[in-house]
Amino acid sequence: MTDSHFSRRSLLRYGAYGAGAAALAGTAASWDRLTGADIPGRDDGSLVVATLGPAYGPAAIRTLTEGFKKVHPDIKLRINAVQATDWSDFFAKILTQIAAGTAPDLVYVATEGVQLFAQRLGVALDKWVKRDADELRDYFADVHPSLVESMMYEGSLYQLPVEFNAADIYLNNQVLKRAGASFPAADWTRDDFTALLRDMKKSSGSQFTPYFWTNRLWGGVVPWLFANGTNLLSESKAPGGSWLWDSFYPAADRQGRGGGYRWTTPQATHERVEEAYDYLASLIQEDLCTRPEGGNGQNLIGVFSTGRVGVTPAGGFWAGGLNLAGMKPGSFDVQYFPRWRTQRMQFGAAGYALLRTSKLQDEAWEFIKFASRRDTLMRLFETNQTTPARRSMLTADRYREMGPSHWQVFYDTLDKFPDTGPIPAPPQVAEVEQVLLKHTGTALASRRSVAPALRRMQSDLEKAMERDV
Repeated sequence: MTDSHFSRRSLLRYGAYGAGAAALAGTAASWDRLTGADIPGRDDGSLVVATLGPAYGPAAIRTLTEGFKKVHPDIKLRINAVQATDWSDFFAKILTQIAAGTAPDLVYVATEGVQLFAQRLGVALDKWVKRDADELRDYFADVHPSLVESMMYEGSLYQLPVEFNAADIYLNNQVLKRAGASFPAADWTRDDFTALLRDMKKSSGSQFTPYFWTNRLWGGVVPWLFANGTNLLSESKAPGGSWLWDSFYPAADRQGRGGGYRWTTPQATHERVEEAYDYLASLIQEDLCTRPEGGNGQNLIGVFSTGRVGVTPAGGFWAGGLNLAGMKPGSFDVQYFPRWRTQRMQFGAAGYALLRTSKLQDEAWEFIKFASRRDTLMRLFETNQTTPARRSMLTADRYREMGPSHWQVFYDTLDKFPDTGPIPAPPQVAEVEQVLLKHTGTALASRRSVAPALRRMQSDLEKAMERDV
């Protein structure tokens, strides 16, 4: 196998963590026949872009295809919205297409898959970025360097971020009022957070849950690890990247930047990790939150909008979601994640990754540039279904009819907290996430369960990180 393809073993292992496992198994069974060449008749010469279906409905697809046609009438474009339950499921289905020789040219990839795609499947964008530097200055001036750095791998840039979401804290104002509590200050602490949950619990009925969160890599236990000054895996920066930082960012913004993140040694048994889990277990013990559920958090919208949940971690995407659920602008608000040892917060970003198998790489680059333009993103993100990567798009007008009042929090999570970073997502992210989810559920069964569950998590993480994807 060439470096641009996964081994059969890796495909099966990765796919087992998404709903596409059965499809991948079938692909592997006919591997020799399917790998390497396109199926005759499938290729009409179009530039093919694969996106996560639920996030890209018909209106979004029209916005991209019609807008791109006006700029590049000579490039045929086809956008395939792949229906998937989550990013893991989406990536599994893309890998099935690659194995079958029907790979798209571009794939919309979130932080969870940036390094996975960069290491095995992606093309670095460096040569095009350098060539079109003057054209891109407006873009980089409008995008926080932390988002760009999260899309780098071993010194090269693999995606231009178009959106992100940080794990901030949403509060139901009706519940705050019922508890006689005021909106928390920007520098509130973990103890302030706990006290607020207790006040909410005292003033509400038995069907009420003060704090609700989902068991996943983004927005699960990781924000508490960051707040406590630690991480699931040891974190460092790859060397390189000065070609980009020196070209597009002033000295203050490029200080401390590198060639992308490296997440390496598991540290689940670190005392600060155990401390974070013990804190969450204490909240469960006190009935201030329930044991976390899996899923993508969409089930939370209903219980939050009806006042059965007081606070939950979510990003800018919830502003649009809560509005669609019928919540008025003044009925909810958002604040930074509370401080513990630090007030470092976490985010996930997304952009388009160019595959090595593409025969239309120059055309694909033109789409990447088009998709990162401000006018494109203004049309694409009208309903506040995410946080735009371009800072200039976050304005009072954007949130006036939907809320929240403290909408500035979304981008200020980056601007005012420059150490805020991406969720830990090495190339082995699929196995890392599954280990995290499995043992987090066990760890939070009781406070006595924390230490033994983290020891098992450490062992499984070490095995996962030793494997080649």
